[in-house]
Amino acid sequence: MKRLLLLTLGLTLFCACQNEKMPKVTTNRIDIPQKQLLQIHNKNITLPKDSSQLLFVTTPDWNSREGTLQRYERIDKSEAWKKVGEPIRIILGRNGLAWGLGLHTIPKNTKYIKKEGDGRSPAGLFYLGNGFGYKNFKIDFPYHIYKRTDHCVDDSNSQWYNKIIDSTKIAKDYKSFEHMKLKNNLYKYGITVNHNPKQIKNAGSCIFMHIRSGNGKGTAGCTAMSEDKIKEILKWLKEEKKPLLLQLPKGEVGN
Repeated sequence: MKRLLLLTLGLTLFCACQNEKMPKVTTNRIDIPQKQLLQIHNKNITLPKDSSQLLFVTTPDWNSREGTLQRYERIDKSEAWKKVGEPIRIILGRNGLAWGLGLHTIPKNTKYIKKEGDGRSPAGLFYLGNGFGYKNFKIDFPYHIYKRTDHCVDDSNSQWYNKIIDSTKIAKDYKSFEHMKLKNNLYKYGITVNHNPKQIKNAGSCIFMHIRSGNGKGTAGCTAMSEDKIKEILKWLKEEKKPLLLQLPKGEVGN
């Protein structure tokens, strides 16, 4: 498969496995022309020109559940991007990554395509939806406080599939769902990912970024990190900058 992405920074900024040492990264911001930061080698992935914040997740391979998230920002919608902060250790689906449904096209004859219940996080490019949590959190990005009765529906036969709904206000036609306020703190702070917005059956649902459990076993398909890091990202996100999530295994990234 052709490689999709090239970062020509003179050094590799990408992922380190959770069990390996994190790469040393300077805290100084580096101005990088867009053509040098992100070069798309085929038509599968194109960054929207009106987006200027990017969360870029890379993993060692398609089957790895560990990876690194790096933030990038484009100032004043120019071609100059800036790397923001240091790499963040994340954990993905317990079975790794598979191409999801978002702003990209899925390569032909690919082995990995996201399916409901496959334990894989979606690879590709996606808009972020809104922040969420159990209590108020003042940020410059849409934010919802969810209750125990708010459900994310993962039943493909429901009209509410891949939607978060108030279960007290609709006619329940689903057999499977997630509580958006859990009995633990994993969803204390989180971000929705606009994966499968057209509600394609069995293509995967309820994809979030949220707090990691710490057991190292991987998620059901989300991207998880420490509480302080998810809060840091939420504070950084700006609605008008139309932030994106890009997730790829390292094998799809050039050198």
